[in-house]
Amino acid sequence: MENDNTERPALLIIDMVKDNFIEEKNLPITPFARMIIPPVNAIASIFREHGWPVVFSTDSFNKDDFIFMGRMKPHSISGTEGAEIVEEIDRKKEDYWLPKPRFSAFFKTDLDKWLRKRGVTLCAVSGIATNFCVLTTVIDAICHDFKSVLLEDCTAASSEKIHEQTLDTYRFNPLYPLLRFISSSELLKELL
Repeated sequence: MENDNTERPALLIIDMVKDNFIEEKNLPITPFARMIIPPVNAIASIFREHGWPVVFSTDSFNKDDFIFMGRMKPHSISGTEGAEIVEEIDRKKEDYWLPKPRFSAFFKTDLDKWLRKRGVTLCAVSGIATNFCVLTTVIDAICHDFKSVLLEDCTAASSEKIHEQTLDTYRFNPLYPLLRFISSSELLKELL
């Protein structure tokens, strides 16, 4: 995508919540999620410097939610500390915190209206998990008529293999250049 200075990006940071970072839970994603904190903080800082919106969208489930009828254990329960953003993430008061009832940041949240009100045309998506909530948010951004970029170095899955397989599955897609999978440095090079 050529930067014609008309793109207005927003950074969406997905599910960087305390329940995913508790060492005692021994979740496979935790070490990979910790590794993306520095690049997520770095790109968020650059977005703020340029006046581009930064959105934290986090799981906010009910204890008896339908999704917990499968293998998934209850976590990120609305109103609990586990559903709050992890302290290592540099969150500022001007950032928008958007709890979400399901995987995509767009599902029943009015995020599309919030972004349009700010003139956003491109959603840059980071966070966890690459193959689940990040992917559904990236796809839903396209479904809501926003260009969409998954930031490869700012996302993580429960293994490097799953992360890479997800990227490989979608990297070459028929929606290119509306839907892209690139690094944060590549995106910033285009935007700046």
